[in-house]
Amino acid sequence: MKLIPLPAFQDNYLWVLHDEERALVVDPGDAQPVLAFLRQSGLQLESILVTHHHADHTGGVDALREATGARVWGPAREAIPQPATALVEGDAVAALGVQFDVLDVPGHTAGHIAYYSPGVDGQPLLFCGDTLFSGGCGRLFEGTPAQMLDSLDKLAALPAATRVCCAHEYTLSNLKFARAVEPGNLELIHYSERCEETRARSQPTLPSTIGQERQVNPFMRTRLASVSQAARAHDPATPRDDVAVFATLRQWKNEFK
Repeated sequence: MKLIPLPAFQDNYLWVLHDEERALVVDPGDAQPVLAFLRQSGLQLESILVTHHHADHTGGVDALREATGARVWGPAREAIPQPATALVEGDAVAALGVQFDVLDVPGHTAGHIAYYSPGVDGQPLLFCGDTLFSGGCGRLFEGTPAQMLDSLDKLAALPAATRVCCAHEYTLSNLKFARAVEPGNLELIHYSERCEETRARSQPTLPSTIGQERQVNPFMRTRLASVSQAARAHDPATPRDDVAVFATLRQWKNEFK
């Protein structure tokens, strides 16, 4: 299996997984990069997986379905291009001979889902849309801090080797904020240096891994003293509970320059 992040718009990645004959694509906000890649690679698109309803994740679905006949899968609790097979946690998708388990991960949007496979070429794989980013998480457009914290806890519980396929190249800006939260985190400093070198070569910083994110992502580290103390130093009114710490961090990130 080959895993390809196709750049789109300013900073999106449209993830393609293929076996050199058949392909699936995740969150195709734009059909043209996908169609061009399919033509160049001689691939047949079989499946389209959608994580949430935002236009930069769904804008190319109809054109791809019409051009290829691909089957569309997506969240049951959100309005996405139809026809599509509606999914909730506990459901599974079989595509390219791989089973993806569906996880409910609300927060960024109310009905956001993620797709997890315990083994693609021997390594777990996660398509998480805009819930988890390397060094960060999605803005809370529709969900609550409690929902997003619960969603990130669910993803943090996946195996450390799980490849994290986020939908945006936000890594460097996220890590700048993470260093403001945990300036003494040596793993974060080293990871930031590696990611800066990667982007200097115009290469994607993704996929990350769950194990990496546990070490550097403040939104997966809200229960650590270093992170909770930083949140309360930023906003002394923050109550001493996990959701409040997360909410302060998310608001801090929203305003961070």
